[in-house]
Amino acid sequence: MGTSKHSSELRRLALSVLQPGFVGTEAPDWVLRDIGDGLASVVLFSRNIVSTEQVARLTEQLRAENPELIVAIDEEAGDVTRIESATGSSRPGNFALGTVDDTDLTEAVAADLGRQLRTAGVSLDYAPSADVNSNPDNPIIGVRSFGSAPDVVSRHTAAWIRGLQSSGVAACAKHFPGHGDVAVDSHHDLPAYGAGPDEIAAQALPPFRAAVAAGVRAVMSGHLLVPAYDPDLPATLSRRILHDLLRDELGFDGLVVSDAIEMGAVTRRYGIDGATVKAVAAGVDAICVGGESAEEATTALLVKALVAAVTDGELPEERLADAAGRVREFAAWSAGLRAGASASPAPAAGEGIGQVAARRAVRVTGAAREALPLTAPPHVVELAPVTNMAIGKETPWGVAGPLRERLPGTTSVRVRGQELEEGTVALESCALEPAAGRPLVVVARDTARHTWMSRAVTGLTAARPDAIVVEMGLPGTDGAAAAQIFTHGASAASGVAAAEILAGADAF
Repeated sequence: MGTSKHSSELRRLALSVLQPGFVGTEAPDWVLRDIGDGLASVVLFSRNIVSTEQVARLTEQLRAENPELIVAIDEEAGDVTRIESATGSSRPGNFALGTVDDTDLTEAVAADLGRQLRTAGVSLDYAPSADVNSNPDNPIIGVRSFGSAPDVVSRHTAAWIRGLQSSGVAACAKHFPGHGDVAVDSHHDLPAYGAGPDEIAAQALPPFRAAVAAGVRAVMSGHLLVPAYDPDLPATLSRRILHDLLRDELGFDGLVVSDAIEMGAVTRRYGIDGATVKAVAAGVDAICVGGESAEEATTALLVKALVAAVTDGELPEERLADAAGRVREFAAWSAGLRAGASASPAPAAGEGIGQVAARRAVRVTGAAREALPLTAPPHVVELAPVTNMAIGKETPWGVAGPLRERLPGTTSVRVRGQELEEGTVALESCALEPAAGRPLVVVARDTARHTWMSRAVTGLTAARPDAIVVEMGLPGTDGAAAAQIFTHGASAASGVAAAEILAGADAF
């Protein structure tokens, strides 16, 4: 009897440290059953979302099994949006907010997002990104960061956390100890951050210290190798980073969440089950089983792996129990946070704060200012990069749509690098000919990181010196064109802000 009682208790503990995703806009039976058996968290992605009202019904259905269930979402606003994945975010992302550098504005935007998430029944948001984007070639952070200066990122990380939590939703600072200075996308392989401890302390850690001081109760680990602390294991699997650095040195005593455990950076070497066991052993309290592995079978596999690791002595039972205890503690705290926040949405004072913020983040060069507003409907050429997996493929972006609403007759084409390189599309026929005798608007996203895009912008502006370039990613160092508009992000709100300026709204 004792053995089966012990194994069912171990199964409960193992279930309680997982944060699985699932498929569908209603709760599958297996998820409801697992919640009954001890599953303490779930995570929502865009595939679970049709509208705020539908998510509210879904979270109510989930919480009928456990009122303190942690419902997490990966909602950064800006380029990485789940709650608005179908339309694009109505709020700008971190880089736009860091560019404006008004912490009251950042706090207000995060509070506005928090109200929407709380209405939907979400209790934990895997945001903000507290990464300092110190490497402009970074393929995964970029405009998801508040900027490249630690003091700016620290100020806005703290403001964002205060704003979100004031609306009753728990924040989660990520990706510890800092994902900003890497050149590899951890969805696919293991990036390394090769700086020494002094540089890391000065460059990457200040925003996490600011997050702890601002009352953050969850921190997400990054799947990156930081040899200054651990030459062998990525942060998610490293006790030296999660315990010695985060808990002891930074004094964080909340919930440590892993980045999605199925990402290539950790699974290529250890498998999803091995990575899960190693992460919990190293000090992770909650394992995010994210977007790509959202089936009942994966959850069952991970529960089995955790139970077997305790039985075999690979994972101390006290560590599993400690992780489960931290999850329980966080669940109770976040339920209290949700209950304590005002249920009423903020009074609508005309326009949403997200649009106001996006507008404030736009920068216009002198040459563009003189050429605006456009006097005729333009031809818009949008140069589309392949985005990293954090950005939903379904999420719309760009300027052509909102510009067409303001200047009927606007035409547009979207061009990908592969098409140009393979010669299936030529800029002459798709961009220059349709723009003959009318304005040409070129929309780019991270031109400095993409050679093909940089070449295309240079070619188009050489052929049409009067073209106006809208850069929706990180501004490069070289002014490829004199007439430029910088939005500092590709959210729907930023696209509208650029369209207003092009069409002649009184926005600047």
